[in-house]
Amino acid sequence: MSLLSIRDLDIALPEGADRAYAAKDISFDLAAGEILCIVGESGSGKSMSANAVMGLLPQEVKPVRGAITFDGQNILALSEAQMLELRGRRISMIFQEPLSALNPLMRVGAQIAEVFEAHGQLRPQQRHSRALTLLEEVGIPDPESAIRAYPFQLSGGQRQRVMIAMALALEPDILIADEPTTALDVTTQAQILDLIEDLRRSRGMAVIFITHDFGVVADIADRVIVMQTGEIVETGAADEVLLRPRHPYTRALIAAIPRLTLQADAPAGDRVPVLSVEGLNKTFVTGGGGLFGKPRVVRAVRDVSFDLHAGETIGIVGESGSGKSTVGRCLTRLIDPDGGRVMIGGTDIALMSGAELRDKRRQLQMIFQDPFSSLNPRARVSRILTEGLIAYGTGRAQAMERARELLGLVGLDPSAMHRFPHEFSGGQRQRIGIARALALEPSIIIADEAVSALDVSIQAQVLDLLAELKARLNLSMLFITHDLRVAARICDRIIVMQKGAIVEVGPTGKVLHEPDTAYTRSLLDAIPGQEYERALAAGGDF
Repeated sequence: MSLLSIRDLDIALPEGADRAYAAKDISFDLAAGEILCIVGESGSGKSMSANAVMGLLPQEVKPVRGAITFDGQNILALSEAQMLELRGRRISMIFQEPLSALNPLMRVGAQIAEVFEAHGQLRPQQRHSRALTLLEEVGIPDPESAIRAYPFQLSGGQRQRVMIAMALALEPDILIADEPTTALDVTTQAQILDLIEDLRRSRGMAVIFITHDFGVVADIADRVIVMQTGEIVETGAADEVLLRPRHPYTRALIAAIPRLTLQADAPAGDRVPVLSVEGLNKTFVTGGGGLFGKPRVVRAVRDVSFDLHAGETIGIVGESGSGKSTVGRCLTRLIDPDGGRVMIGGTDIALMSGAELRDKRRQLQMIFQDPFSSLNPRARVSRILTEGLIAYGTGRAQAMERARELLGLVGLDPSAMHRFPHEFSGGQRQRIGIARALALEPSIIIADEAVSALDVSIQAQVLDLLAELKARLNLSMLFITHDLRVAARICDRIIVMQKGAIVEVGPTGKVLHEPDTAYTRSLLDAIPGQEYERALAAGGDF
């Protein structure tokens, strides 16, 4: 008998949306102890369907047909008071971005205790004790410190574990996990997936796991649902859908998955360094907790040295906290290094400031991980693309013409000039971010997790675009990523960082297939879906 049953569900979008329904004619069942994965591109309706189960749809989005049956009740017919009783206690949810889902002004322990308080369970002292136990169960190191911490004081993986602890606090029958591992490095992702699998086995809990990562699906799913533009286009057992897909859309998604076997070719052109980094260091000192707390000293970057050659792409990989993004920000002088040299064209930009730095900075531009937060939401695309040009002395008319050229270069229509960032998809916003980085005709691009939040098909398009632009414009690129499959696809060489230091560097094929260090091997071992990738290559089962 099904634990949850959805029948003929239609979720209507407001007038003026790009389609009439967020989800149309959705029907599926979820059994106790089952892990059901829902996959599809952004906008496919997978998160909307899950939010309907939780009663968390936006106010202007309405279920207009169908039923969601749980424990003999149609969830769509329940009052808000009844949903408050059900939500968290019987059905819980882990959200994609814990930093925005957690209250930044409340300590972690208070937020977990609030779950019990909302449902009238346990006395205050018991709530604290239970919160501590939950943090231990989800593998938080030093739970005594974590329970007193604010969310920003924890790593991304630790924040996600706090979200899991809150979702599991009342031992729900169903856990809905909405892209819970998308922004995590491979080792933390593997730990979270193992944790969810252990909890499923120990508690008999059913899981709806929403993701665009087919490696994750291959490792954990019992059944798979594939959604496209609000409709289910394919469903079945995991091995059937993943190895013998019937629908062209499913086949296209699987074809777009980056693989470790797709290695970049050796870089063309000369071997002249366009960027030389020598002995780069950066230390952060944060205030201690309380009146007498000791300051916390973190050596984020330790004696990092490397050369980036003309026309070359170097990948910097490592876990969260390895220092890879800090290196990128030091090179662009978004933060100042404490020591070392950053040589561009024989000039050390680490020592520059003011107009001198401003003039040199145009040679080195950055593509950020999240284009939604890095693009001004109040500025039209025309302003976003022209303000840098105008600041460096280009006339307005000429800057506007250059902006139209840039949009064409990244595959967007010139009509995009008059729109705001929120009017584009995630992949389109990332293309705008790439266009902005290219506006000043830099010789070096630093891409910081530029595709980590994108679905596989959009990710493939952006990676192909970057490769094409690199070849056409003879760009050199520093590609910061936690996804080793992406690094395999685009990078000529790979630098592996751990705790602020470089532990391995070499050609992509050598590092990924014949690693020298145990740390690199641990990163490779943690990549999800490796049996699935081998099965795809061999045409067998996994």
